[in-house]
Amino acid sequence: MTSSTTTPVPSSANDLHKPRILCLHGGGVTAEVFRAQARSLIKNLPDFRLVFADGPFFCNPGPGIVPVYQDCGPFRRWLRWLPEHPEIDDESAIEEVRYSIQTCKDEDEGDGPWVGLMGFSQGAKLASSLLYEQQIHVEKEGKAETDYKFAVMLAGRSPIVSFSDYTKHPACVRPGAVSEGFHYEGESPHVLRIPTIHVHGLNDPGLHLHRKMLKQYHDPKTSTLLEWDGTHRVPIKKTDVEPICNEIYRVAREQGVKFVE
Repeated sequence: MTSSTTTPVPSSANDLHKPRILCLHGGGVTAEVFRAQARSLIKNLPDFRLVFADGPFFCNPGPGIVPVYQDCGPFRRWLRWLPEHPEIDDESAIEEVRYSIQTCKDEDEGDGPWVGLMGFSQGAKLASSLLYEQQIHVEKEGKAETDYKFAVMLAGRSPIVSFSDYTKHPACVRPGAVSEGFHYEGESPHVLRIPTIHVHGLNDPGLHLHRKMLKQYHDPKTSTLLEWDGTHRVPIKKTDVEPICNEIYRVAREQGVKFVE
């Protein structure tokens, strides 16, 4: 089942002109829940406007969502990760994801440039995939529809997802396929060189897949790895959040992001 609209959840109304980061939630969550999970990141990124998009597909709540957020449904996903998720063809899957994101962007009241992506879990996989699509479209066509300068990947696991003919390859999972359990051994020809910040919880049961994502699909010259003593969740404590935000500011400045005075 899909939704026809998605409601953006802006960080506040007094940051309309700040550079914007599009935030993509994990599987079985919502934009509202991700905003609550990311409250410490929002607090420590005052020069950005963080905008949270809802995934297009309804599903059961993800791991750890109940009981804290059990009343925040219906819960959503961007991709299939379980075999029981309804089958969908690749073109429709791409269309639904793009529509949800574009609707969120169009409905946001801000007017600052879209400078980055930030995703958690499945949203991190999507963030990396969208950033790579931007890169390969520029390489093949000389232009892309977006101009993101960086992405922040919180617990993003391999592989990246193919969203165009340019990325149809055994190293990339199809957008309509079940993404969990996907394995590609060997060197991927699809390597993201736009800057990325990878945040890995050392007690996360999916850590080996997060490390595989970093190693196979991201250029070490443009990737930053931050590890913290946590599980599969968004960091909240100041000691864990500050290094992430410091890196976001560093990368943003290096990429020429302009902040509102």
